[in-house]
Amino acid sequence: MNELVYPRERTLGKITLVLGLLVWLGLIVGTFGGALIGLALGFVVYLFVQSTLIAHIKGNGVELSEAQFPDLYTQFTTCCDLLQIKTRPQAYILNGNGGLNAFATKFLGTQYVVLMSSVVDAMDPHVDGVRFYIGHELGHLRMKHLSGHLLRWPVLWLPLLGAAYSRARESTCDRHGLACSDSKEGAAQALAALSAGAERWKQLNVSSYVGQTHHSSGFWMSFHELTAGYPWLTKRAARVMNTDAPMPQRNRFAYLLAAFVPYAGRLGAGFGMLMLVYIVGMLAAVAIPAYKDYTVKAKVSAAIIGSQSVRDALGHYYQSNQKVPESLDTLGIRSQLADGTKLSLDPDKMVLTVSTDEGDLVFTPNMNAENSIVWDCTNGDGLKPSQLPPTCHSGEN
Repeated sequence: MNELVYPRERTLGKITLVLGLLVWLGLIVGTFGGALIGLALGFVVYLFVQSTLIAHIKGNGVELSEAQFPDLYTQFTTCCDLLQIKTRPQAYILNGNGGLNAFATKFLGTQYVVLMSSVVDAMDPHVDGVRFYIGHELGHLRMKHLSGHLLRWPVLWLPLLGAAYSRARESTCDRHGLACSDSKEGAAQALAALSAGAERWKQLNVSSYVGQTHHSSGFWMSFHELTAGYPWLTKRAARVMNTDAPMPQRNRFAYLLAAFVPYAGRLGAGFGMLMLVYIVGMLAAVAIPAYKDYTVKAKVSAAIIGSQSVRDALGHYYQSNQKVPESLDTLGIRSQLADGTKLSLDPDKMVLTVSTDEGDLVFTPNMNAENSIVWDCTNGDGLKPSQLPPTCHSGEN
C-alpha cells in the first residue's frame, strides 16, 4: 500500500512533525508548563466544537447501512476492503445544499466519513464516482492526518512548508480515491465534477481538461498554488490519470513572494496576505517606536558626554565659592555646544538644562555623603523616560 502515499508527503510529514514537536517542547519549557494549560483549554474548546459537528451529522444525516442505501453502503465497504481498513468508520449522507463535497472527521476515537447529498446525486450516473470521494476521505483517516495535525500545528502556518504538506496530503488521498475507482478515467471524471458541476461533468473532455495544466506555470497561478492547501484540480486530475505525470514547473519568482505569505489553510492566499500585513503591522508598531527611542538615546548620550565638562565646572565653582554662579558666562562657558546643543542655568538651584533637538535633559545637583556634588539626570520637555540612556540616572556624575 506504499504506492498510495505521495512521495513528498513522507518527507514533508517528517519535517513538520520534528519541527512541531520542537516548538511544542520549547513552548512547554519556555512557559514553565503554561502551554499545557493552554492545550487543556484548547481540548475543552475542541470537545464543544467537534461535538456540535458530530451531533449535527448524527441528528440530520442518514447513516449508510445494509438497510439504508445498500448500493452506496456496498461501495463504501468495498473501498474499505481495498484500502485494507479493518475498523470501518461510520458513513453518513448529509444535505449538501448544492455543494459537491465530502469530508472525514473523528471524535473521541470514532471516525466518520460524510458524503454531501449533492455529490452523491451528481455521481449517480457514474458507476464508481462516489467511490473516489469515499476513497479520498478514507485516505485521510488511514494516513492519520487528523490525529497528527495537533503535533504539527505550531509550524503548519509557516510559508511554503504548511501549504506544501497540505497539498501532499491531498495528493496522497487522491491516490486512495484512485485505488477505490474502477478506472483512471472514472477517478478523473469524479474530480472534474468539482470544476464542471453536477451536470456538465458528463460532457467533459477529460484529455482537454488535463491539458489545462500548462496554465499553472504562470506567476500568479504558481503563487496562489504555493499558498494554497490544494493542488489545482487540473493537476489532480492529471495525476490520477498518470501518477508519474510530469507537472509544469512553477514560476521561480512566485516562490520569492510566497515565502513571505503565512499559510492560511482553506482561507487562501488573500487571508494569508492579511495575516502577513497584520504581523508586519504588529512588528512595526513595536519596532518603529523602539528604533526611534534607540536613535534618541544615542543622540542624548552624546549630549550627556558633551555637557560633562560644564557640570564639572559648575561643581568646582560651587565647592570653591560656596555659591551658585550667576550665569554660565561667569564661568566663561558658552550657552551652546559645538553640535548646537543649548545650555541654560537656573542660578537659584544650579539646575542645568541641556536642550537637544530631541528634547531637554535636566541635571539637578545634590551633595553626597562625601560632600561631593552628584548630578541627578531626568527627562525634561520633549523627552520620554524610555528615551533616557542608561548613563542618565539618579546620581549621574
